Amino acid sequence: MIKINLLPVRAAKKKETAIQQLVIAGTAVVLIALIIVSLYVYKRVQISTTKAEIATANTKINELKAKIGKLEEIKTLKEQVIKKLEVLSQLRKNKTGPAQRLATISDLTPDKLWLTNYNESGQTGAEIKISGIAYTEDLIAQFMKALESSNDFMGVELLVSEQTIVADTKLKKFDLSMKLRSAVPPATAVTPAKK
Repeated sequence: MIKINLLPVRAAKKKETAIQQLVIAGTAVVLIALIIVSLYVYKRVQISTTKAEIATANTKINELKAKIGKLEEIKTLKEQVIKKLEVLSQLRKNKTGPAQRLATISDLTPDKLWLTNYNESGQTGAEIKISGIAYTEDLIAQFMKALESSNDFMGVELLVSEQTIVADTKLKKFDLSMKLRSAVPPATAVTPAKK
C-alpha cells in the first residue's frame, strides 16, 4: 500500500491560511488606522474652521462696538446741537421780539406824544414800562387804549401822570406799565373730580 504523507501539504495550507489571516488582520488594522486618522484630520479641520469663525465674529463684535461708540457720540452731538439750536431760536425770538414790540408801539403812538423811556423786565420781557410826554391827558388815554387793543400788550396801567414844563410849554409827563400777551401762561382747565 502506498502511503502519502499529507503533513507538508497541511503545513503549507496552515501557513497559507496564517498568511491570509495576517494579511486580513493587517489590512483591517490599516483600514482602522486610516479611518481614525481621517476622523482626526476631519475634527482638526472642524476645530480650525470654528476658531476662524470665532475670530471673525470677535472682529465683527469689535467693529460693532466701535460703531456703537460712534453712535453714542453722534447722539451726544445731536443733543448738543438741538440744545444750541433751541438757544439760537430763543435768542432770535428775543432779538426780534423787542424790535417788533418797539415797532408796534411806534405805530400806535399818536402825534404830539413822545416816548422818553422803554424798559422790559422779567422773563422774556414780560413786564414793560414806558415813560413819555404828551400835550394832553386825552392823548395818553388814546395811547393806552391803542396799546390795550393791540395783539402784543395787555393790562395797560397808568402809573404816573403829572404836569411838567418843557420849553415854556405845559405838557403831561406819564409812566405806563403793561404785560406781554405772549408772556402770560395759558390758564389751565380744572377738571371736576370723579366720584
